[in-house]
Amino acid sequence: MKEIIHLLQEKNLLFKSINTIEVKSLGSRKKIDIYLGVDLKKYYACILHVKKKSRILQKEAIELMALHEKLEILNDSKINKKYIYIQAPLCSKAKALMEEQHWTVWHEVP
Repeated sequence: MKEIIHLLQEKNLLFKSINTIEVKSLGSRKKIDIYLGVDLKKYYACILHVKKKSRILQKEAIELMALHEKLEILNDSKINKKYIYIQAPLCSKAKALMEEQHWTVWHEVP
Protein backbone atom coordinates (compact mmCIF):
# COMPACT_ATOMS: atom_id res chain seq x y z
CA MET A 1 0.00 0.00 0.00
CA LYS A 2 2.87 2.38 0.82
CA GLU A 3 4.34 1.88 -2.64
CA ILE A 4 1.07 2.85 -4.36
CA ILE A 5 0.54 5.93 -2.18
CA HIS A 6 4.12 7.05 -2.88
CA LEU A 7 3.58 6.59 -6.64
CA LEU A 8 0.30 8.53 -6.54
CA GLN A 9 2.02 11.39 -4.74
CA GLU A 10 4.72 11.46 -7.42
CA LYS A 11 2.01 11.69 -10.09
CA ASN A 12 0.24 14.50 -8.14
CA LEU A 13 -2.94 12.45 -7.62
CA LEU A 14 -4.80 13.10 -4.38
CA PHE A 15 -7.48 10.85 -2.93
CA LYS A 16 -9.77 11.33 0.04
CA SER A 17 -9.73 7.61 0.71
CA ILE A 18 -8.15 4.48 -0.74
CA ASN A 19 -9.48 1.03 0.11
CA THR A 20 -7.93 -2.32 -0.69
CA ILE A 21 -10.24 -4.68 -2.57
CA GLU A 22 -9.84 -8.44 -2.14
CA VAL A 23 -9.27 -10.10 -5.51
CA LYS A 24 -11.32 -13.11 -4.37
CA SER A 25 -14.39 -10.90 -3.97
CA LEU A 26 -14.20 -10.26 -7.74
CA GLY A 27 -14.02 -13.98 -8.50
CA SER A 28 -10.38 -13.99 -9.58
CA ARG A 29 -7.30 -15.89 -8.46
CA LYS A 30 -4.77 -13.43 -9.87
CA LYS A 31 -1.98 -12.23 -7.61
CA ILE A 32 -2.49 -8.49 -8.02
CA ASP A 33 -3.45 -5.65 -5.73
CA ILE A 34 -6.63 -3.70 -6.40
CA TYR A 35 -7.41 -0.36 -4.80
CA LEU A 36 -10.56 1.73 -4.98
CA GLY A 37 -10.03 5.41 -4.34
CA VAL A 38 -12.24 8.48 -4.10
CA ASP A 39 -10.65 11.66 -5.43
CA LEU A 40 -11.29 15.22 -4.27
CA LYS A 41 -14.11 15.69 -6.81
CA LYS A 42 -15.82 12.57 -5.38
CA TYR A 43 -15.15 10.42 -8.45
CA TYR A 44 -14.15 6.80 -8.05
CA ALA A 45 -10.77 5.57 -9.31
CA CYS A 46 -9.62 2.00 -9.85
CA ILE A 47 -5.92 1.34 -9.29
CA LEU A 48 -4.42 -2.02 -10.24
CA HIS A 49 -0.89 -2.98 -9.13
CA VAL A 50 0.70 -5.89 -11.01
CA LYS A 51 4.07 -7.17 -9.87
CA LYS A 52 5.50 -10.32 -11.46
CA LYS A 53 8.41 -11.69 -13.46
CA SER A 54 6.68 -12.94 -16.60
CA ARG A 55 5.54 -10.76 -19.49
CA ILE A 56 2.03 -9.34 -19.58
CA LEU A 57 0.47 -10.17 -22.94
CA GLN A 58 -2.66 -8.87 -24.64
CA LYS A 59 -4.81 -11.74 -23.32
CA GLU A 60 -3.90 -10.95 -19.73
CA ALA A 61 -4.50 -7.24 -20.32
CA ILE A 62 -8.07 -8.06 -21.35
CA GLU A 63 -8.50 -10.10 -18.14
CA LEU A 64 -7.21 -7.18 -16.06
CA MET A 65 -9.63 -4.78 -17.74
CA ALA A 66 -12.47 -7.21 -16.97
CA LEU A 67 -11.63 -6.88 -13.26
CA HIS A 68 -12.50 -3.18 -13.56
CA GLU A 69 -15.97 -4.07 -14.86
CA LYS A 70 -16.48 -6.54 -12.00
CA LEU A 71 -15.39 -3.86 -9.53
CA GLU A 72 -18.02 -1.48 -10.93
CA ILE A 73 -20.68 -4.14 -10.33
CA LEU A 74 -19.36 -4.85 -6.81
CA ASN A 75 -19.21 -1.15 -5.93
CA ASP A 76 -22.56 -0.48 -7.67
CA SER A 77 -21.32 2.73 -9.28
CA LYS A 78 -19.37 3.96 -12.30
CA ILE A 79 -15.60 4.19 -11.92
CA ASN A 80 -14.30 7.02 -14.10
CA LYS A 81 -10.56 6.93 -13.56
CA LYS A 82 -8.57 3.78 -14.38
CA TYR A 83 -4.91 3.43 -13.46
CA ILE A 84 -2.58 0.45 -13.70
CA TYR A 85 0.91 0.25 -12.25
CA ILE A 86 2.89 -2.58 -13.85
CA GLN A 87 6.17 -3.86 -12.47
CA ALA A 88 6.76 -6.53 -15.12
CA PRO A 89 7.74 -6.79 -18.78
CA LEU A 90 4.86 -5.51 -20.89
CA CYS A 91 3.89 -6.35 -24.46
CA SER A 92 3.55 -3.23 -26.61
CA LYS A 93 0.21 -4.44 -28.01
CA ALA A 94 -1.15 -4.92 -24.48
CA LYS A 95 -0.08 -1.40 -23.51
CA ALA A 96 -1.64 0.06 -26.67
CA LEU A 97 -4.89 -1.82 -25.98
CA MET A 98 -5.09 -0.49 -22.43
CA GLU A 99 -4.38 3.08 -23.47
CA GLU A 100 -7.01 2.75 -26.20
CA GLN A 101 -9.51 1.77 -23.49
CA HIS A 102 -8.61 4.97 -21.54
CA TRP A 103 -6.36 3.34 -18.94
CA THR A 104 -3.43 5.32 -17.56
CA VAL A 105 -0.48 2.91 -17.69
CA TRP A 106 2.58 3.35 -15.50
CA HIS A 107 5.19 0.82 -16.53
CA GLU A 108 8.35 0.04 -14.60
CA VAL A 109 10.64 -2.81 -15.57
CA PRO A 110 11.93 -4.63 -12.47
